[in-house]
Amino acid sequence: MKILIADSFPEFAVQRLREIAEEVRYEPKLAAVELPGAIQDSGVLIVRSTKVTADCIEASNNLSLVIRAGAGVNTIDVKAASERGVYVANCPGKNSVAVAELALGLIFALDRRIADNVVDIRGGTWNKGEYSKADGVYGKRLGVIGVGQIGIELIRRAQACGLTLEAWSRSLTAERAAELGVRHCAMLEELVERCDIISVHLALNQDTRGLVSADLIDRMRPGTIFINTARAEVVDEDALLAAVQAGKIRAGLDVFRDEPEGKAGAVETPWSGVADAYITHHIGASTQQAQNAVAAEAITIVREYQRTGRVRNWVNRCLFTEARWQLVVRHFDRPGVLANVMTTLKDGSINAEEIENVIFDGRKAACCIIQLDDRPTDEMLAEIRSRDDEIISVELVDLQTD
Repeated sequence: MKILIADSFPEFAVQRLREIAEEVRYEPKLAAVELPGAIQDSGVLIVRSTKVTADCIEASNNLSLVIRAGAGVNTIDVKAASERGVYVANCPGKNSVAVAELALGLIFALDRRIADNVVDIRGGTWNKGEYSKADGVYGKRLGVIGVGQIGIELIRRAQACGLTLEAWSRSLTAERAAELGVRHCAMLEELVERCDIISVHLALNQDTRGLVSADLIDRMRPGTIFINTARAEVVDEDALLAAVQAGKIRAGLDVFRDEPEGKAGAVETPWSGVADAYITHHIGASTQQAQNAVAAEAITIVREYQRTGRVRNWVNRCLFTEARWQLVVRHFDRPGVLANVMTTLKDGSINAEEIENVIFDGRKAACCIIQLDDRPTDEMLAEIRSRDDEIISVELVDLQTD
């Protein structure tokens, strides 16, 4: 197994991978445009924020696994990976505490205008009168949009700071909200109209893109502190920028549209110079604790893949196939038995969507479950059953019936 690590990665993790892999190339400064030329014959690619394009995935026939050393996989062309039979895996939940800590830090920083304080002192300006006007956050209503692991970690920390918690997510029930000690908001409109502080913790997908719309931003209360440490695309950024520039709300963002791809350099963004916006460098997951935990998970993924061929945290598996029929074949555990079954199906132009074969204790018999895209004819079933020296029984199940 040959591995390319195209982002910064803890040294201990690089060394462990070198102990189990044939070759490990550690090139943390690679840019996205350089990846296709650098992938060479690597079978496994590990990235953090570097984008993995279709060109990169198509550059090597040996590439079989891309690991995102983090949770979101929106920087990876998952569609291209799926079309090439390349596994995409992630490391969910390992950086939840780090992101929650940054979100909470931005809340306090905006309320007390900590960054502005520091800039003035560094510039030789004493302005105590200006900075002695904070509201304080104790007792304020914090609305959490998205109650996955990061949202839960923020809730725990905010409760300890005396905030009142409200939450919304598509999967959140009133019962689960009660367990978390938060008020359940059935509608997003309800949350944004009630809360003094709003923090977004949503994965980016077709359902969440632009979810925090111009209408929702317009419904926010004057003086609202808005935090986004998730993905820029879940928010209507133009509407958010306009609201901040108008002095209606304040924003703390770890993500924004058109972030630079490189690790350092100049940045051009409409957020530059906006007084009521605190923007960080997409560093939510960038604590040593979080990176060590993510790296350990990535090592586990590689090790299991090497030993078993299975991929932990596989995100581009097809959850719903076109299978309409299921063939259950109990058979003697001998060479060629399943090959003969598959040949019969092939001759009938029937595709096997999923196959699972399990062996009974003693290794004399086995059972193979084959999900099919069409119904085998009675003649095909009879042909399979006729091999009584190989086949014990054959059952056809209609998956279209309840």
